[in-house]
Amino acid sequence: MKRVNIDKTWKEPLKEILNSEVLKNLKSFLTSEIEKGKTIYPHGSEIFSAFNLCPLDKVKVVIIGQDPYHGPDQAHGLCFSVKRGVRPPPSLKNIYKEMHTDLGLNPPDHGFLESWAGQGVLLLNAVLTVEKSNAGSHRGKGWEQFTDAVIDYLSQENEHLVFILWGRDAQKKGEKIDRSKHLVLESAHPSPFSAHRFYGNKHFSKTNAYLKTHGKNIVDWRIL
Repeated sequence: MKRVNIDKTWKEPLKEILNSEVLKNLKSFLTSEIEKGKTIYPHGSEIFSAFNLCPLDKVKVVIIGQDPYHGPDQAHGLCFSVKRGVRPPPSLKNIYKEMHTDLGLNPPDHGFLESWAGQGVLLLNAVLTVEKSNAGSHRGKGWEQFTDAVIDYLSQENEHLVFILWGRDAQKKGEKIDRSKHLVLESAHPSPFSAHRFYGNKHFSKTNAYLKTHGKNIVDWRIL
């Protein structure tokens, strides 16, 4: 992580946190881990994929995840998404089940969610990196302050965004969102442990109804 490769629309709004000691220390930590021979996911060029595929001026929906997947070839910078050719993890399969129930969409044979990002859905993990096979290993290293700054900016400087918070971690992350200006949708996490409380939230149709009410283009949730 020699330099921050993030879309230009984000650089000025996030200038303070990007230039902070927090991020400098985080860069040093990641560099040190790589020098020790550890494998870090996602690869360096993909760490900020959520921002590069969804420029700031296009954001209309924010889905907040936790950590990147820590298995080979899974994480690529978008929460809940995996690369083509990689079997969708259980949480993503459960998301597909809810999409089918809510919108009647048949699940795709892959888990690549880039088409959502291209429509203004910011697929933001709370922590943007992880060590291979070591879930949660980069928590508390500085990413949380960075993603807090992203959420705070979006909440304060925009109107009529939809924030989708699945699970307690995401809900805690979204505690400061201004709910008088934005729609905040909350439910249990789609993991197999809590999916029975995730099903039926209808977050996909509720998101589009809100966007339409406020004159924004709805999201085509089909995954092509």
